[in-house]
Amino acid sequence: MQSEPKTTAGPLVLVGLMGAGKSTVGRRLAARLRLDFVDADDEIEAAAGLSIAEIFERYGEAQFRDGERRVLSRLIEEGRGVIATGGGAFIDPHTRATILDQAVAIWLDADIEILADRVSRRNTRPLLAGKDPAIVLRELAEVRNPIYAEAHLHISSSPAPHARTVDTIIKALKEGGIL
Repeated sequence: MQSEPKTTAGPLVLVGLMGAGKSTVGRRLAARLRLDFVDADDEIEAAAGLSIAEIFERYGEAQFRDGERRVLSRLIEEGRGVIATGGGAFIDPHTRATILDQAVAIWLDADIEILADRVSRRNTRPLLAGKDPAIVLRELAEVRNPIYAEAHLHISSSPAPHARTVDTIIKALKEGGIL
């Protein structure tokens, strides 16, 4: 593990809808802060020996969420520096409580049109299989955004360079006395 500045409130956990930039921004944020970065979806795939899509297909969303909950609890307990979660992770009440109690939840938010454009570039998202991304994302946002709003910080992820989003997060962390 690198020599790293410590946050005052545990790992930084990025939450939000698919396409918000949690993995990309998370990697850059971790690099800027000299913290470890981990993508929870990568850890789930490693633990299961299957892709996220395969887990959904073989076992369903409920089984995936159970594995996700266990992996995130472990990552937070290990004190990982920056953790990118899948879009539904923070929706699970147990996972959300763990994140809010033991970490700093950062909601990366973006307009539906931006999210739809970003997610349409890849076909690896099980919740979008065979569906219009904008419609699915609007429906998800309606349900999930009030829950994401419980995060400690709310950051807009715009189509601007990711470095700008990272700067905004760092500024908010400093203002909040977290860094």
